[in-house]
Parts: sequence; structure tokens; C-alpha cells
Amino acid sequence: MKKIYQVDNVPISGEEILVQESIFHNANGYIGVRNCLEEGVPEEVRSVRGSYINGFYDFSAMNQAEKLYGLVEEKQTILNVADTQTIRLYLDGEEFSVFEGTLEKNRRTLNMEEGWTERTVVWTSPKGKKLEICCRRMTSFVRLPLFLMRYCVKPLNFSGAVMLESLHSGDVENYYNPEDPRVAGERRNYLEPVYRFADAEMSLLETQTVKSGLRMCTAVHHRVSVPYKMQTEEKGHGVTRKISFDLQQGQEAVLYKYTVFTDSIRNGRCREEAVDCLRELTQLPVEMLYKEQKEYLDSYWEKALLEILGDDEQNRAVCYNMYELLQSVGKDEHCNIAAKGLSGEGYEGHYFWDTEMYIEPYFLLTDPDMAKSLISYRHSTLEQAKENAVLLGHKKGALYPWRTIMGRECSGYFPSGSAAYHINGDIAYSIIAYYLATKDLEFIREKGMEILVETARLWMDMGAWHEGSFRINEVTGPDEYTCMVNNNYYTNVLAKHHLYWTARFDEMLGGQDFAEREELKEFWEASRHMYLPYEEKLGINPQDDSFLEKKLWNLSETPKDKFPLLLHYHPLYLYRHQVCKQADVVMAHFILEDMQSLETIRKSFLYYEKITTHDSSLSTAVFSIMASRLGMEEKAYHYFGDSAKLDLFDTHHNTKDGIHTANMGGSYMAVVYGFGGVRIKEEGLFLAPSLPRAWEGYRFKICYEGRRILTEVSREGCRIMLEKGGPVKLHLYGKEYLLEGCLEQQ
Repeated sequence: MKKIYQVDNVPISGEEILVQESIFHNANGYIGVRNCLEEGVPEEVRSVRGSYINGFYDFSAMNQAEKLYGLVEEKQTILNVADTQTIRLYLDGEEFSVFEGTLEKNRRTLNMEEGWTERTVVWTSPKGKKLEICCRRMTSFVRLPLFLMRYCVKPLNFSGAVMLESLHSGDVENYYNPEDPRVAGERRNYLEPVYRFADAEMSLLETQTVKSGLRMCTAVHHRVSVPYKMQTEEKGHGVTRKISFDLQQGQEAVLYKYTVFTDSIRNGRCREEAVDCLRELTQLPVEMLYKEQKEYLDSYWEKALLEILGDDEQNRAVCYNMYELLQSVGKDEHCNIAAKGLSGEGYEGHYFWDTEMYIEPYFLLTDPDMAKSLISYRHSTLEQAKENAVLLGHKKGALYPWRTIMGRECSGYFPSGSAAYHINGDIAYSIIAYYLATKDLEFIREKGMEILVETARLWMDMGAWHEGSFRINEVTGPDEYTCMVNNNYYTNVLAKHHLYWTARFDEMLGGQDFAEREELKEFWEASRHMYLPYEEKLGINPQDDSFLEKKLWNLSETPKDKFPLLLHYHPLYLYRHQVCKQADVVMAHFILEDMQSLETIRKSFLYYEKITTHDSSLSTAVFSIMASRLGMEEKAYHYFGDSAKLDLFDTHHNTKDGIHTANMGGSYMAVVYGFGGVRIKEEGLFLAPSLPRAWEGYRFKICYEGRRILTEVSREGCRIMLEKGGPVKLHLYGKEYLLEGCLEQQ
């Protein structure tokens, strides 16, 4: 199946416009542009018209009801930095708008093989002039600062004058909505103009943030395929080009609009860099830029192969999710992956634990260098994590913020934010997982070990010994409907894993003074004696010490219009019940399954399944993986289908706010870690493929210790092939094999 998603007769209602802006947005991990209608929309129609730079931010106030010590009073937010996507079209004075005249064709295309989106419109004006417009957009994966638009106009039943009005504007604002907790609740002016320039070749706008003092620059160049006249207007912090030409019926005119984005985080001379970059790009044949994009994606899809056979809809959804992960992931250590990627301003562009637990596992198996870069971002913000630990009263160690852009905490509600200390364990887990998949001990020496030691010190400072076991009190686990508890199982089991491997790496690296000997001994002892809650009568791991003492919430009797619960019940009411927003203990059993018996895992899964709402998009993928692990095929398939289609088919009716990057990683994991049974442990690579009844088969490739391994699963069995690298040991259905060429199981 071709990796192309196309929608004909796209509705132009307000909500649908927002959905298409998100689904068809263009991004490359550095820049992101929502796919808004080039000509704009009427005032009464809502649109989030934004362009973003990953990791570029300003500060804004976070007002607290009470001025208590250590509460966050300033946060970072991603910025809408410029508008260069606006192109208005006039036909002998008539302005093109899909909200007037007759719209005969309205098609959107996402080509994931060649890396561009396209909007094709056939429109008849109120005065009867009929034309075709085709706009192709591309954010380059090879030349990260570049956003390229190819705007084509063709008169179909007339000849006459055409005028394109192309905007380059720095007078932009962030979207705000006081009713939506996921975006800014107030109107703010984050950017100040610094420099404006325009000549026949380019326009330049440089802007500075009001508080953080960061600068960014956009440079724009136009190229037209037919003879034209151009008029330039400079106003405010913007430049408008009015490009006029005459066309005969059936004649096509093409406008190429190049935009380059630069910022001072990566280069202090961002204006000069923008000029140099734009000049270099405009000297290259445009065909070369498209060719580079395709070659990049050919390589990407070769490494990241995942195909579902017998279910085109789910296959398309998973393909889309994998493409969006590539669009979202930061390509340097100055940035990470926002909860909405670069598709919008949801959660203000903040990075969460989503990266380590839902997205890095994808890149770890498809492009380990990308996983390495994400860990490097955490290393670059280690000093801020140390400062955060001091702010929260710790005498030593580092505590990473729950949500952030540049390393400082942005969570205003600490019970379900700063108290989620498991973020330290999540980051440690990702470092350990990276080593197990790559055996790159040198990276552990260079960056990983410093993170592991500083965050391990935090456990020792905040934990306490009681009755011969090490305990961790007053924390919040993944389940945000249960806050501020003692001995959250997920947190404790991750801390156990973290402390063990920190001491283990020290041994492997020959004791190079990463920590004191006595300190490392304490890590060993705390790991060995970590308290992990267990309830003998039920045979399960309680989520925390008090969880089973609370009232059970009867989900079956809760009206459907009361979900998600967080919008209809006070947090304290939720905290007093056995009800889970998302996978918590079940998540712990997935990532560290060897910490408990299979029977305990099974009983725990069945127990928590009854009281989990899946109000978080992160949840169903994990339940799918664990249902696969437990041989519950129908449940695994049910949970997977809900997660995979969330954005492409807008199943939760909130894609208008931006994509759900963590869920996209989760849907990949549900296939490879779930149905494929992939696990990477200290003992090696494990696979245990199963096939849902609804599928004819599936296949995927993974990277492991420098090898590339293809797994194909069908009704006849499974076949595992070594595509790249030398022989490697693996475990298939619990039995060890040496993979040298091809291994088949009926």
C-alpha cells in the first residue's frame, strides 16, 4: 500500500477546518506549520494559524492562589513565531474564498513517501470565473530551516489578470482559550520586532521574545514561473508582496515561496544565518529539494518498516502515526518532543514523560541515534534538574521537571505535576533501555552515567528505610486520579531498576569516580530492599499503600456524558476512590515484567481493567500490550484499534487541538512490543509473535546491537530474517537461537 492519505470533498465547517489543520500540518522536528487555508478564514470561523520552532519559548506568569514556597510562578510556552503561509488570490479584483462562490473540488493529500502535503481546489467565483488552485507544502527533513510552498494557479474558463498577495508577518499571537486547560488561558504579546528588511530578492524579519531574550529570524524569497510585476508593502513588523500577472485559459502559473527559520538558541547570529541559508537554498534546483526529501524518507521507511496485512484502515493509521513521530521528534539536544508535536500549541509545547516511555521505544528500535539525541537533551538540562531538586527541599541529586521546555518546571498543580517523581525513573529507564539495545557503553560514560547518578541520589535523599525495606512516600504515579501517595508501585519498581543499573554501570565502567563507593553501596542496598506493595488475598500489586482501602468506583454506572471524569468531578473526590485515569501498575508490569510472577501480572491486569477509565490517550496502548502478553487476543485487538486510529480518524473528537504524539508511539508499541512480543533485556532480545484474528499478517523491522532484523508473521507461522549485521542470539517463544540468516517457526 502506498503511504499516501487523501481526503476528497473536505468539509469547510469550523471544527473540520481545525482538524485538517492538525492532521495535515507540516513539520520536521525543528519547525512546524499548521496547515491552514492559505487565504485565511472569515472572522466567525475559528482557525489556529501557527508556525513553531521546537524549543523556542518565552516566559509567562503562572498565578498561584496562594504564595507558598517553591510553587511555580513562571512557565515557558512555545511561540507562534511568524505567518509566512498566507497567500491571497484575486481574479480581476474578485478575492478567492471557499466560503463564497462554488467549491467543486476540495482535496487534501499527505504524501508520506515524498514528504509533502497538497491542497487541490476547483472553484467558481460568484461572477462565474472557474480556476484550479494546487498548493504543495514541505518542511525539509534534510535542510531543517526550510518551509517550501508551491502555489499553482490555472484559469479553467477565462483569461485575465491574477494577483497573489503573499504575506510575511511577524505580527502574530499565540492562540488562547480561557475554557481550555491545555492551551494558554490569556492573551499575551510574547514577541517584539527587532529588524525588518525587504529588497527584490528577500524579506527579513527578526524578532525577540519579551522575557527570555531569545531571537528568531524568518527570511522569505519568491520565485514565479511566468512574467510578473511585484509591488512591496512594508507595514508594522511585516512585508507584503503583491505579485501580478496575466494568464490565458488553461495556462498554469507557479509561485515558489521559500521560508527559512533560524533562532538564537542554535546560532547567536540567527539573522546572518537566515540570509546565508536562504541564498544557498534558492541557488539549488527546486527538484533537488524534493528529491532529497524522498531519498530521506526512502531510508526512513526502510529502517522503520511496519505493515499490517488484511486491515488497510489500521495499516494506514499506524503508518500515519510513524510519520508524525518523525515530524515531531527534535533533531538536536536543544529540544525534545512536545505532547502535541509541532502541530499546535496544546500543553503549551511542553515536554513530558511521554518522550521516554512512549516515544523513545519507537526510535530505539528504528533509529537508535534519534533516541540518543533525546537522552542528550535531558543531559543538557541536568543543571536545571539539580536546581529543581533544591527548590523542592532536597539536599542532593537532580529531579527533572514534570513538564518543561528549557529545563525548569512548568507544572502549576504540584499534586499531579511536580509530585510525579517517577519522571526520574522514566529517564533512567530510557538510558538503560538504550544501552541494552545498542551496547553503547561509551555514551553511558559520556552522558548517561551523570544523569543516572544524580537522579539516583534523589531517591536516596527522599526515600526512607522502614522495617528493613526502602520506601518512597508522598509521590504521584502515572495515574493522575490518585495523587500524593506512599509507595506507588510504578515509582518504586522503577527506582529499584534505576538504582540497580546505576551501580551496575559503575562496575562495568571500572569505577571512574562517578559516585563515592559508600554511595554506590547504598544504591545496591536500596535496590535490593525496595518495598513493592503486594496484596496476598487478591494476589495483586496495589497501586500504593492506601489504594485498596478506598471506595471502588463503578464505571459501568457512570453516565457517558461524565467522561472524562476530571472535567466533571473535583480532584479530591477522584482521589478518594479506586479509579484510574490510565495504566499505572499495568504500565509497570509491561516495562519490568520480570519483577513479578505472570500470575500476579494477570490478576493485577484484570483488577485494574475494571476501574480504569482510559481518560488519557496514553492508556489503551499499554493495556493492549499487556493483554497480548497474557494471551488475551480479543482484548489486545480491541485496545489497539482505539489507540491506533485516534488522530487520523479523530476518534476522540479532539484532533483539532493537535496530534497525540505519545499515543502514536504507543500504537507502534502495541504492534511490536504487544503482538510481536518484543522485549530487550539484559539476557538479550526476546520475541513471541501472535496474530490477531482480524489480520492476515504483519511484518516489522527492528534495530538491535547494530543489526537489522525483519520479522514476518502470518497464519502459517513467523519468519525472522537477519538483514544487516553479523549473527546474533535471540529468544523466540522462550527458546534461544543463533540468528544467522533466516529462522522460521510454524
